[in-house]
Amino acid sequence: MLTLPLLWQTPIRPGDRWVYSAGFNVGKSLGETSRIDSELDDIAYASGRGAAVALLSHQGSYRDGSAVPLPHIAAYLTRRLGTEVKYFPDTASEEAHQHSRAMRPGDITLFGNTRLYEGEEENDPDLARRFAALGDRVAVGGFSKAHRAHASNTGILAHLPGVLAGSLVSEAETLDPWSGRKETTYSVAVLGGVKPEKTLIGLEHLTGIYDVVIPAGAVLNNILAALGHSIGVSCLGAKPDVTMAAAARIMARANRAEIPVPEQVVVARPGPEGHADHRAVVVRDGIPDGHAIVDIVLPDRVLGLLEHLVRSKGRALLAGTPSLYSAGHTQAADPLLAAFETPGVNAMLLGGDTVGELPFQGRTSTGGGSALHYLATGTFPVLKALAQQQARTNP
Repeated sequence: MLTLPLLWQTPIRPGDRWVYSAGFNVGKSLGETSRIDSELDDIAYASGRGAAVALLSHQGSYRDGSAVPLPHIAAYLTRRLGTEVKYFPDTASEEAHQHSRAMRPGDITLFGNTRLYEGEEENDPDLARRFAALGDRVAVGGFSKAHRAHASNTGILAHLPGVLAGSLVSEAETLDPWSGRKETTYSVAVLGGVKPEKTLIGLEHLTGIYDVVIPAGAVLNNILAALGHSIGVSCLGAKPDVTMAAAARIMARANRAEIPVPEQVVVARPGPEGHADHRAVVVRDGIPDGHAIVDIVLPDRVLGLLEHLVRSKGRALLAGTPSLYSAGHTQAADPLLAAFETPGVNAMLLGGDTVGELPFQGRTSTGGGSALHYLATGTFPVLKALAQQQARTNP
């Protein structure tokens, strides 16, 4: 990775037009801002040397209509950078291109949410070309989406020469001690949340390099369904057929990791005003109709594994919340976090949503999916795209 060109090593002249592909996937409440804060130094570097910086970022998804405008991000950037960051609500129109060409040296503009466009998540080449018209070079940051080949971070590299932002490099290098490929330190991973990559990447690969992988959230739900248990209306994620098949295959094979499946879980009936009828049930009895798993009763075996983690001062990571923590379901998360925060344990939480929800004081990463992808493969699509561009440029 360090052989790729880096933004902070790149000479910038006043008036140079740069696109900066960021990962400001932060809601209007600005409750957890690490995905923005991690990119401030890179933006200040380019702007401070006189570049006109056109910021691209995403939030939500076009597919489910959750993508929203980003003026709250521009306002936050203005406060943190100490200089005005304008907001232009469009990104791919001629008006947006005209605005970018009118920017003066040192100007910064955040353009509209890239996921307001249908082709962003499909890496549409025409949309990538229109994004690229906002500048003459591109710095690719946005670690939280570095594992996704989208028009604004990999597609744009077909049209502009690119470099890596320091934020992305720093995130990847921070993860190296958790890769597990050459380490003999006792290791524990917790995989929760709802996104498919927690099963398709995390469960698939970490079970081969970690000693213990504790399933939670949709990962656990997929495992339970694959093992033939009734799971009621528990969430399986966006790709249930694929993730359930993967869970079945992984549980049937020989793994390095122990994968402890709980005997008891906490369930509740979801409704328009929250969850009701909370109770613990035995997994083998099935989840009652209309109920979903909201927490886990950690078995004594898992509590013993956590004690061993603490005694051995091992490595641990948590990707995705293990329960509906913000709704008060902390039965599984509390002992996990207590073990992870014990002095001597080398622990990290992965993903902005996870970090924002759980009260953890240790190391964190802004991208859960990207972090898992990097830990599993040693790379991700952004790095591959930049390497391919370099190979074309310097055959």
